[in-house]
Amino acid sequence: MSTFGAGDEVMLVDRKNRRYLFTLVPGEEFHSHAGIVGHDLIIGRPEGSPVASSRGARYTAIKPTLSEFVLKMPRGAQVIYPKDLGPILLLADIAPGVRVFESGIGSGATSTTLLRVGADIVGYELREDFAARAEANVRRFLGDAFDEDRYQLHIRDAYEGIDHGPFDRAILDLPEPWRMTPHLATALRPGGIVVAYTPSMVQVQQFRAALAEGPYALAETLEVLHRGWHVEGAAVRPDHRMVAHTGFLTHARRIGA
Repeated sequence: MSTFGAGDEVMLVDRKNRRYLFTLVPGEEFHSHAGIVGHDLIIGRPEGSPVASSRGARYTAIKPTLSEFVLKMPRGAQVIYPKDLGPILLLADIAPGVRVFESGIGSGATSTTLLRVGADIVGYELREDFAARAEANVRRFLGDAFDEDRYQLHIRDAYEGIDHGPFDRAILDLPEPWRMTPHLATALRPGGIVVAYTPSMVQVQQFRAALAEGPYALAETLEVLHRGWHVEGAAVRPDHRMVAHTGFLTHARRIGA
């Protein structure tokens, strides 16, 4: 049975499926418009337990999934959304022990996802405050599973070069990923994969043009759309809202000279 302990992440879900994320600390309290919930009421109880606030509001206490954590975690920069994080893992063929170059780090959503499936990361981030927030988010979600030897952050401008290769994979969330192709030509091993997340098609065009100059092959660009469905008895229809465009994913293989 999975029970909550001090230091665990907990998500309270109310009757309207609104979600509230926080870290359990003995003696602390969660405050909302619906009253107060003491952390001690949750610590030691099994996941899925009902919890009542001081004003009688009812919650269900669960441990957040990675997807839920990404959407609720503190952020300094915009995160890559779960609908794109899953495809990135497959497009980059991430597996335990794979050595990944990542830039920029942002709020740590991609780092957390990569580390959780066993990759080792060397990250370059230009802003020290973003790097600090990202590492804090990674540590917060992974908890005791966090291994600082597998997550090495450097306050560096990736456009100026890469000094920590060779790498099996490269994940880029940068405004000008085309400036990275000369550096990755030597930092990424032959057969390695680069995946770039870019919000605009203009960025895609420039990145694809740089990839075409080599030494890269099998370049493809795709967009992931996420449409939920409303299912209530016999009433079944697409949701009125959907997570449509967030960014484009471009991937390619680094080939031999």
